[in-house]
Amino acid sequence: MDPGMNQLLKWSIENSDATRNDPTALTDPKAERPSGQGLNAEAIKALMGGPSDAELMKQSMAAIESPDLPLDQKLVAFDNLEQLIETVDNANNMQPLGLWTPLKDQLTSDQADMRRMAAWCMGTAVQNNQQSQERLLVVGAIPILVKLALQDSDSQVRRKAVYAISSEVRNYSPALNVVAQELPEDLRPSRSLDAGDMEEVDTLIDAIKEASSKNMS
Repeated sequence: MDPGMNQLLKWSIENSDATRNDPTALTDPKAERPSGQGLNAEAIKALMGGPSDAELMKQSMAAIESPDLPLDQKLVAFDNLEQLIETVDNANNMQPLGLWTPLKDQLTSDQADMRRMAAWCMGTAVQNNQQSQERLLVVGAIPILVKLALQDSDSQVRRKAVYAISSEVRNYSPALNVVAQELPEDLRPSRSLDAGDMEEVDTLIDAIKEASSKNMS
């Protein structure tokens, strides 16, 4: 069952119980009415007949991939997607919706703005979210992000790639190890780093930022 419909059903049952326990709830103007507390946005959308966040995410990716839409409309779709995946539940829903691979594909787009937005979305999705960190690692995006951070011709793409890397490696050792392996020898740590040690992670990210800034246009 759709999560929104499930929440709506639960809310309906709870509030029906409240009315049953207090027969005056619907007739007494002074009686306390059942509140809508606990009815989340997904349930409200289900009640109103609007698209769920999952549907909006799929629609956004369809627009991003569409060969018929102009760049400005694709960027609007990317912006919508980035806002949707700010929530952990939506970010974690990217995998069952099949959005990680098409998002990774945009990292190699001919359009710098598309590469920038793809890196930005990745950084947002994985921030403080190990489930999404795992998906970014599995989909093979880290080598591309490292290359973008250090070599892309567009400064904004490099910045967002560094942001994505920074979000990906914090408190997640498998990703940190892969990033270290992908770095050129002069940036590669001489020993294994602790992904839970923010000082160590910050030192590495600062080194990547510095190397990236040397290519700033």
